[in-house]
Amino acid sequence: MENVSGEEPKVYRSKVDASGRIVLSVDLRSALDLHEGDSVLLVRDGETVRIETPEQALKAAQDYFCKLAPRERIFSEELLKERRDEAARE
Repeated sequence: MENVSGEEPKVYRSKVDASGRIVLSVDLRSALDLHEGDSVLLVRDGETVRIETPEQALKAAQDYFCKLAPRERIFSEELLKERRDEAARE
């Protein structure tokens, strides 16, 4: 996986307990702003697993879809215009 953050990767050691739980170090929880009861996503990509917050996953999805749409078009405005035109025809 390519390191796009520009920061050196940090490695944290953890163990899986008998219940399948993984304990995250204080440093990692602090870096991700995670608190007791927060949800995280474990994303498997081939042989790699990464931990993401739901906010990080949403941002990645938004970035992905923004790359697909041309910047000169605003689809929400086009949709509103189409709906207004339909309503005017009714």
